[in-house]
Amino acid sequence: MPAKIILNPGREKSVIRHHPWIFSGAIQKIDSEISPGEIVDVYSADNQFLARGYANPNSQILVRLLTWGKKEKIDKQFWCHRLNQAITLRKNQFSPPFRLVYAESDGLPGLIIDNYGEWLVLQAFTAGIERVKPTLVSILFELIQVKGIYERSEGEMRIREGLKESTGILEGEEPPDKIEITESGWGEIPIRFLVDIKKGQKTGFYLDQKENRRKVAAYCKGKQVLNVFSYTGGFSLQALVCKANRVINIESSTEAITLAQQNTILNGFPVHPDDYLCGDAFHLLRVLRDKGEKFDVIILDPPRLAPSRAHLPKATRAYKDLNLISLQLIRPGGILATFSCSGLVSPELFQKIVFAASLDAQRAVQIIEKLSQSPDHPILLTFPESEYLKGLLCRVW
Repeated sequence: MPAKIILNPGREKSVIRHHPWIFSGAIQKIDSEISPGEIVDVYSADNQFLARGYANPNSQILVRLLTWGKKEKIDKQFWCHRLNQAITLRKNQFSPPFRLVYAESDGLPGLIIDNYGEWLVLQAFTAGIERVKPTLVSILFELIQVKGIYERSEGEMRIREGLKESTGILEGEEPPDKIEITESGWGEIPIRFLVDIKKGQKTGFYLDQKENRRKVAAYCKGKQVLNVFSYTGGFSLQALVCKANRVINIESSTEAITLAQQNTILNGFPVHPDDYLCGDAFHLLRVLRDKGEKFDVIILDPPRLAPSRAHLPKATRAYKDLNLISLQLIRPGGILATFSCSGLVSPELFQKIVFAASLDAQRAVQIIEKLSQSPDHPILLTFPESEYLKGLLCRVW
């Protein structure tokens, strides 16, 4: 029998509404000692069964829920069903690369799997997933024909779970240092990218921006484009395929700049060194502004600036600064595509930040479209935290 966790009175409401997290402060009693990743049953204060999940006494999120069915066992059949469900939902809708498993949204809290065609990249962020990782890998290798499964389990989330970094091949062949993927560009033109799934950011590529890259590119024909936090050139290549007149990239990572240049050459475009600015984005934006530079399209896709609530005030100021300087750099009638991938920054707050920046810049701004993550990253209605990427496609006057 799983260990029994009893909630404080009134704390069962979020569980009944199928939110998959239970924080340590909601718990009244645990009937036995539990180890990280152990399956537990959750009961209300009046001893009514609520849900079943896995626990981690070392984490602020003490329980991550897997099922609300009392009779549903958490065994190999359970994991196989959940993985197969995620695969089935995507197999006719997406072609690689795409997100195969998106954690809580697919009923698999703490698990991320990206499909790069011949390789899967797996991220296990929680003790519960770490505990069943060999089982998951075995099931995946049975369900999907790939050369190998590579692990990129690292970062703050594992630290908060009391887990060490874990990277390397889990099953099958070791991937090369760079793999090649293809993304459909405007007019269905294939765009080739070299991706470093071993050491690149996230699992090597920003799959969540796939649809947005195409949408923004549609405004770039014949334009001067500035791509800030350009990484390996995803937005830039889409803009070039759409016949942008010039694209300038700002990126802090020399490795990413090098890969962006390689991707540019791979797609038959010339590389102009002056179009790749390596350094701090805030500083370089100010340099461009002070030089009197102007652009028709500016793309702002910064990394997560608010990893915790303690970082939120500083992140809010940083987002405002980025948008303010960018608005000062845009020609009248130009386009600002601005994004935040910080889950703690709500869409409402993000829009208020851009509004405040527009007032300070004394620019009129129209929102053409509100953007979100690609549909292979589905948003679970009972888990608003699954909607982390928000963007505004704006016309600036």
